[in-house]
Amino acid sequence: MKHVMTLLLVLLCGPLAAQTNINLGGIDADPNAPVEVTADNLDVDQNAGTAVFSGNVTIGQGDLRLSAPQVNVTYGADSGDITRMQASGGVTFVTATEAAEAQSADYDLAAGTLTLTGDVLLTQGASALSSQSMVVDLETGTAQMSGRVSTVFQQGGN
Repeated sequence: MKHVMTLLLVLLCGPLAAQTNINLGGIDADPNAPVEVTADNLDVDQNAGTAVFSGNVTIGQGDLRLSAPQVNVTYGADSGDITRMQASGGVTFVTATEAAEAQSADYDLAAGTLTLTGDVLLTQGASALSSQSMVVDLETGTAQMSGRVSTVFQQGGN
């Protein structure tokens, strides 16, 4: 269970929370706020180095919420370090003013990347950006979208 909580802290307090506001429309979290996790089920396999949250999974910290039907956590059996978090079945990241949606999300801590795939949609107010996939380099804060990229930018004013 210690490893699962470490992942949640890394996910919501670490590079993802600190960097997503660069290219995901300002989505970020309060790193001092408590992390809350709810799910219908949790299966932990210490020998395999996995933990699976399933059924109405919600991970929240401050104004940031991640929702998905399933979240798989992988960590090194020897080191206990979290190496990957994968959410599937329709994933949503939401704050009070921004949202990111995709069919799946893969947060690879070793590579420092967040990959969203399947009907990716980023929204901020009336502005929207969509594609089939997006890879975010969390070190540099850059993102690459591919697969019929479409955008609507709503300028300020009336």
